[in-house]
Amino acid sequence: MEITEEEKVDVSKAIEILDAYEGVKGALMPILQKIQTVYKYLPNDALELVSERQNVSMSQIHGVVTFYAQFYLTPPGKHILRLCQGTACHVKGADDIMDKLVERHQVAHKQTTEDGLYTFEEVACLGACAMAPVMTVDGKVFGELTVSKTEGILDEYAE
Repeated sequence: MEITEEEKVDVSKAIEILDAYEGVKGALMPILQKIQTVYKYLPNDALELVSERQNVSMSQIHGVVTFYAQFYLTPPGKHILRLCQGTACHVKGADDIMDKLVERHQVAHKQTTEDGLYTFEEVACLGACAMAPVMTVDGKVFGELTVSKTEGILDEYAE
């Protein structure tokens, strides 16, 4: 896929980050984390700079960013929704909630809605089992969810 001018990313901030880690061995993770903090995802142009400046192959970088769920290779939505799929949440209906979200928003795990409003993620545990089923939206915890309660919460974020 050819990158158009509109899709090009200003990598000046990535260069600043890389400059700060010049000569530091084993700095790949903090570099990737800082780049993602700036851009909200890891633009390919920035990853190519990391590869060049840190002397790490693109395949190694790709292995790292696809292994760790924290990294995004495409821009995430305005709001990040994480739905717990741990045992307590699963038993109390998290699958029904996810099925309805997928149906309503035509999106699956680690995908962003067409309007760019939400990115959905299923996570193993959010550590709030007593409130199961649980989700977070932009880090804010919501518990004792039902399908209709979940849709109401998302409607509030759509405004």
